[in-house]
Amino acid sequence: MALSIVILAAGQGTRMKSNLPKVLHPLARKPLLQHVIETARTINPETIYVVYGHGGNQVIEVLNHTGVKWVEQAEQLGTGHAVDQAIHLINPEDTVLVLYGDVPLTKAATLKSLVEKVSAKSMGLLTVCLDNPAGYGRIVRNADGQVESIVEQKDASAEQLQINEVNTGLLAASAKKLHSWLKQLENNNAQGEYYLTDIIAMAVSDGFSVETVNAESESEVMGVNDKRQLAELERHYQREQADKLMLQGVTLADPARIDIRGEVTVGTDVSIDINVILEGNVKIGNHVTIGPNNFIKNTSIADNVEINANCVIEEAEIGADSRVGPFARVRPESKLAEHTHVGNFVEIKKSTVGIGSKINHLSYIGDSTIGKDVNIGAGTITCNYDGANKHQTVIEDNVFVGSDTQLVAPVKVGKGATIAAGTTVTKDVPPDELALSRVKLETRKGWKRPVKKKK
Repeated sequence: MALSIVILAAGQGTRMKSNLPKVLHPLARKPLLQHVIETARTINPETIYVVYGHGGNQVIEVLNHTGVKWVEQAEQLGTGHAVDQAIHLINPEDTVLVLYGDVPLTKAATLKSLVEKVSAKSMGLLTVCLDNPAGYGRIVRNADGQVESIVEQKDASAEQLQINEVNTGLLAASAKKLHSWLKQLENNNAQGEYYLTDIIAMAVSDGFSVETVNAESESEVMGVNDKRQLAELERHYQREQADKLMLQGVTLADPARIDIRGEVTVGTDVSIDINVILEGNVKIGNHVTIGPNNFIKNTSIADNVEINANCVIEEAEIGADSRVGPFARVRPESKLAEHTHVGNFVEIKKSTVGIGSKINHLSYIGDSTIGKDVNIGAGTITCNYDGANKHQTVIEDNVFVGSDTQLVAPVKVGKGATIAAGTTVTKDVPPDELALSRVKLETRKGWKRPVKKKK
């Protein structure tokens, strides 16, 4: 049997107090629904159907790249009604797995186990055991331990209220039987809705066994109804990411103060201080030290690199044995070769910096190609923008650039040249020559500084 997955994502999420559809609220900078879709993909379904409703156009616009099939639930009449919108699109011979777009942390292994419970005479149901099951439907079993029904809290007896195994709403069944059970649902309840959980009693009545899989932790099945719960899930997610890094040998100064918002690969003997954010695709080599308060996005960091405190590095490459920061900014399309130094309050934008070159203080290097063993003095600026277009600056090997230099692009500084401090370079500098553009210094003997007039 092929696998089809139906993800319910039509809810309005009124308790989120937001115009953004609930399933688009971000967890680790990624929409809740995208987390669910990506996990679903890992168990190789034939098709993923997303049932949408509130904010549907916005949901589709944001996540259309995921390749799912969209099914509209024009009226929100309950979870059973939502699944019924998609069931007629599914091959009756398929297995159907039902997920929720606001339950983002269910593990792929759990879903795979749930699907494996489906047979010609059985369905799968995900449950979880809670220390405080208040508010959840209880799983009622017979003397043989088989599931008989789900009893909602308001309908439970005193004995049933002692049950701590509860329903999560995630289930798997054959498409043919699910279609049959959905047609039998009734909405004779206070909300006037068709509840998917009512099919459990139908399955038992039809002689089906309801085979359960118990989630490892509550966070696996936690949904999001308000911003408080979203924040709780964020912390669960981030702790999981921190644990993964530590199991790979990373030293974290405080696992509670790192945020992972993407995919991170690491080498050996990596050390990361507090309040570091790693976003997108980040690759970290061996013997790398990352100081506190750094933001690093879509960046490759080679071996033996030291990233000092308070840097922003985006879509860049940092070569081996280099040092960055503190308070440096390396912007997209920048490449630092090995043994480079980029110091405090230096900004690099769309530039390459050659082997052994140093830009240690208070400089802006934009749209530039810098050779090897170049020294850029403090306060140096490449004037790359003329108000309409960007222009290139080329600094060849072994150039010394004195402090407070302005290089007005397009301009080229030849190999081995020296730029004197305070120079404005407006034309190419030949190799091995000194460029100097200072105003002659004058002093005036006996000059007195002005003073304020007395009233």
